[in-house]
Amino acid sequence: MNRTQLIEQIRKKQSYLCVGLDTDLTKIPQHIQSIPDAILEFNIAIINATKEHCIAYKINTAFYEAYGAKGWEIIEQTLAHIPATHFTIADAKRGDIGNTSAQYAKTFFETYQFDAVTVAPYMGEDSIRPFLDYTDKFTIVLGLTSNKGANDFEYLKTEDGKYVYERVISKIATWSTPENLMFVVGATQAKEVANIRTIVPDNFLLIPGIGAQGGSLEDVSKYGMNKDCGLLVNISRNVLYASDKKDFAEAAANVAADYHQQMQKFI
Repeated sequence: MNRTQLIEQIRKKQSYLCVGLDTDLTKIPQHIQSIPDAILEFNIAIINATKEHCIAYKINTAFYEAYGAKGWEIIEQTLAHIPATHFTIADAKRGDIGNTSAQYAKTFFETYQFDAVTVAPYMGEDSIRPFLDYTDKFTIVLGLTSNKGANDFEYLKTEDGKYVYERVISKIATWSTPENLMFVVGATQAKEVANIRTIVPDNFLLIPGIGAQGGSLEDVSKYGMNKDCGLLVNISRNVLYASDKKDFAEAAANVAADYHQQMQKFI
């Protein structure tokens, strides 16, 4: 799915909700945990319940890689169940020397055919250039994160008085265009979203951290939205674990529908 198609889906559905499939076997309802392919069955139920309310799904690969080859099979099978009308993100946070990154890019863009993958930028341009070379796919670069460790590096001041994260986003924005480049910005950093919009006014922003982590949908919508919407707001735990009973899918649908309804007011 390219940028034009993504924008069309957002406008058609009046939603910019991304459901994060960060599925933890220990947190899904107990009546599912013991069945064969429990994670896959849970994912399918969540997708079926939420697809009318969201426009994207994000698979955090760490939750699957932990199971070895079986986990990769679940990723592939989950992807196969996501409708073609929905944008797919591999939340893999890769980034290495060029020839290694080229293989990572091939993994997620060719073998598994995700629409986008998250990458870490701190090894520089050659570490993410192989991803950007896929002009029909999106590279989503960590811009400003919401974890405690963000203060260790991202908020350090450079000689010109700017934060490291500002320099990183500004520099990376020159390496490609909004057609295939997004940035991750944590929702709990809403006060910085307006500032980031002055640096990258046209790029899409992937916004995690709303809900369980305390971010505000209203704030990130107010400060982050551009003429094309320009936002993918990811919700994981609040949707996935809306209920630990047999009504988990219905509960997930209700939460997704509530976010959808809120987004219709902001878009």
